[in-house]
Amino acid sequence: MSTTLTTQTALKPASQWWREAVIYQVYPRSFSDSNGDGIGDLPGITAKLDYIASLGVDIVWISPFFKSPMKDFGYDVSDYCDVDPLFGTLADFDQLLERAHALGLKIMIDQVLSHCSEQHPWFVESRQSRDNPKADWYVWADPQADGTPPNNWLSVFGGSAWQWDARRRQYYMHNFLVSQPDLNFHHPEVQQAHLDSMRFWLERGVDGFRLDACNFHFHDRQLRNNPAATNRDTKTVQDTNPYGMQSHLYDKTQPENLPFLEKIRGLLNEYGAIAIGEVGADDSLGVMAEYTADDNKLHMAYSFNLLVADISAQYIRAQVEDFEARVKGGWVSWSVGNHDVVRVMSRWGGKNPTPAFAKMILALQLALKGTPCLYQGDELALTEASIAYEDIQDPYGITFWPEFKGRDGCRTPMPWSASEPYAGFSSAKPWLPVPPEHAANAANVQDQQADSALNYARHILHWRKQYPQLSLGDIFFYDAPEPILAVRRDLVGHKSIVAAFNLSDQTVAFDLPEFEGAMQLDAVGLPGSLKGTQLHLPPFGAWFAELG
Repeated sequence: MSTTLTTQTALKPASQWWREAVIYQVYPRSFSDSNGDGIGDLPGITAKLDYIASLGVDIVWISPFFKSPMKDFGYDVSDYCDVDPLFGTLADFDQLLERAHALGLKIMIDQVLSHCSEQHPWFVESRQSRDNPKADWYVWADPQADGTPPNNWLSVFGGSAWQWDARRRQYYMHNFLVSQPDLNFHHPEVQQAHLDSMRFWLERGVDGFRLDACNFHFHDRQLRNNPAATNRDTKTVQDTNPYGMQSHLYDKTQPENLPFLEKIRGLLNEYGAIAIGEVGADDSLGVMAEYTADDNKLHMAYSFNLLVADISAQYIRAQVEDFEARVKGGWVSWSVGNHDVVRVMSRWGGKNPTPAFAKMILALQLALKGTPCLYQGDELALTEASIAYEDIQDPYGITFWPEFKGRDGCRTPMPWSASEPYAGFSSAKPWLPVPPEHAANAANVQDQQADSALNYARHILHWRKQYPQLSLGDIFFYDAPEPILAVRRDLVGHKSIVAAFNLSDQTVAFDLPEFEGAMQLDAVGLPGSLKGTQLHLPPFGAWFAELG
């Protein structure tokens, strides 16, 4: 038996090239340091663009590099239209963009619109008085009669979402750090200011934007209290954090956000650029479907649904089927790793993750319907780094230590050369340590190993481009026992592709009559075999074949 999902069975319009693309995320602080200050920078990225191009990816998402006091490492912006000196200059960015385009890579930059730094001139002005030109550009509210905050809203990073300001004698809202005040998107000038800053980068030639926390833009004007969560989602919110104890009905994901996203899409259409939105919501899949519907808002969206701590074949199937059942012409990006979560090798790979697991999980990601997004270092099968408390930089981790150790473990420097100091990332001590096990698996080591995780990533990413079924086709799931995920991808005018994945460290075999006569695609290079209708998969094995 199989479940059939028939949302879109057609070749994409020419304008939707991004549905066939693969995204590669670069976290600038940790990618490559060109000037020896221990922090990665834009010239460092430029120097490594040939490496990125060699992987077979199409879009490079660069996390924030704008001017910032770096209290949240660039996600607290103090100038949306300039480069922080830590990372270089606008001229450095222009050179990066020019080199990327010469290599056939598109550049997508991070936009943190919902909040900025308390040092941004907009907020500096806003907090001076209640009647200045930018007084209403942020979410200000009077205290309750007893002096307590206006309502019960909580910050993702812990504690109340409200901070008292003595100058205005009011509270301001911050969904994240106290130093990251939330902008008031109900004010049309705020919306226009952000559209203007995005146009600044589009004029320079960027190909798109990743929109950080894109459902946080608007808040409930009545400031109603959030109710208690009826079903706490401990998969996507740490249960050590009270934020997960609320149902977030009023502090984010407001209906007014849809017209604003339409304004962004109108701007992007002028330049042929794209946007992907990060969605963190009580019903992330529903919001993703809504935000990508009707070809007039986001081009695609992703959530934390596959960035969870544990996984099963049934869970993955349920997430994909749920989204596909609800999507209305929109598109998803399935990612299994990024700068906010424990590396996938350690989250899902067991106590002793192997390169075989890295290869299988990448192949699985590439077999799902949507635009894959890869995180730097996952192609090297890097594990989560263990960071000593004295080395922790992440304010999120400092707040919730030791139950939650923050995000530094996935943000350590890229290891480029095993024999060089700091694995070739920098000539100086980096902002986070380089684990010895990462240095041993540096890019230059794996480059010389034919069967390395790196060379397999290059192989399968290029191999996938031969089969439009895997990027554009409808997706179907077969009823297979745990730990097997079995899928079929169908596209009109092409033979169907079937694939199966063993998510365990044990050999499995199962019978599926629908696989009879399938022609195994040996070129995919994964260990699996079909005998009659019985499929044999070794630990973390996978198998691809053509039907018909």
